[in-house]
Amino acid sequence: MDCQGRGEELPGEEAASRGREGSSVSYTHDSSPDSDDAFSEEETTHTKDPKHKRGLLRKTKSWKTFFNVMHWTFRRSNSWVQLAGHEGHFRPGVEGVILKRDVGEESECLQELMGDVLRPFVPTYHGLVEMEGLQYIQMDDLLAGWTGPCIMDCKMGLRTYVESELCAKGQRATLRGDLYQKMVRVDPGGPSEEERRLGGVTKARYMQWRETLSSSASLAFRIEGITMNNGTVMKDFKKTKTREQITATLSRFTEGNIDVLRGYLGRLQSIEEALLSSKFFRTHEVIGSSLLFIHERTGCANVWMIDFGKTQALPAGQTLAHDRPWVEGNREDGYLLGLANLRQLLVDTLDQQCRPLATTTPTTRPGVAPTTTTPTTRPGVAPTTANDTDN
Repeated sequence: MDCQGRGEELPGEEAASRGREGSSVSYTHDSSPDSDDAFSEEETTHTKDPKHKRGLLRKTKSWKTFFNVMHWTFRRSNSWVQLAGHEGHFRPGVEGVILKRDVGEESECLQELMGDVLRPFVPTYHGLVEMEGLQYIQMDDLLAGWTGPCIMDCKMGLRTYVESELCAKGQRATLRGDLYQKMVRVDPGGPSEEERRLGGVTKARYMQWRETLSSSASLAFRIEGITMNNGTVMKDFKKTKTREQITATLSRFTEGNIDVLRGYLGRLQSIEEALLSSKFFRTHEVIGSSLLFIHERTGCANVWMIDFGKTQALPAGQTLAHDRPWVEGNREDGYLLGLANLRQLLVDTLDQQCRPLATTTPTTRPGVAPTTTTPTTRPGVAPTTANDTDN
């Protein structure tokens, strides 16, 4: 099923309130360059009018982890909603294109990816443009053309910080009370006795601790947030880490749609095959990058690699395997480990939907415990159950 270039109507009340045919909602995501803010307790809308702020928050239910409403821009031919982490990082472009502030290494990465085997799996890069003295990346709006999509963002890798952040001047020794307070709010038992006595933690310690809360450290990926086509937002996944928790979340996200699950698995297999032959992937430390999952209830599904602002090229001659544990100094990001775990959990979710009933529905009589019989099979003979034989 071809899922690219799909149109998207504004869901529910928003579509009706706009009263325009062909309206679309664009989803844009930005990873904060300051990873300290990932577990902020604040939800900001960057608006001076408190009533307007509350209204926007109710409408969008912004993702606490990093998605905050910035502003809404409505056009005659395109309704554009921006959910991102920093005011001014995104602007609407021409139809089907969004503008993203050129921060970090993203523009260089996207430009290089246009000549790599990964090109079909990343937003098409249309160059840089200057507006009001700032440089913006022009790239495809991945939601252009979809109708009522469900969206999930998965942050890939064992860590979301680059090694240089650990080695930055003063980060090893400087104790920060603000990060200590964040740690205590999320996990009162997180600080060590020494950290409690000093009332502070280093940025390096905080960043490493933070990854252990979610599935990043154990499964090399984590779910950042989900929006459903009816406007429901699932946003608090910072402590979602077990396979059972993630499988339950994937089941809810896909609503058990077998076509969607199979579509995602096929796309991830194609991405993995491209990664294994990609020169870009071999020669870059991929940090803070996400896989963006998009599907409709029709069964149409797609996955895109996004967010390359923290991705860093390796020195000439060096390569990464991406499937090894990280030890400080080896720069391994664990991307392939996360991809393998994510694929397996999607397989598990699919198996749950496809699994045939292994037992009959228990029957009960007063004073007798329910009994079930596991079906038995013989070559050429259909399985039998207690209900088949108890006549």
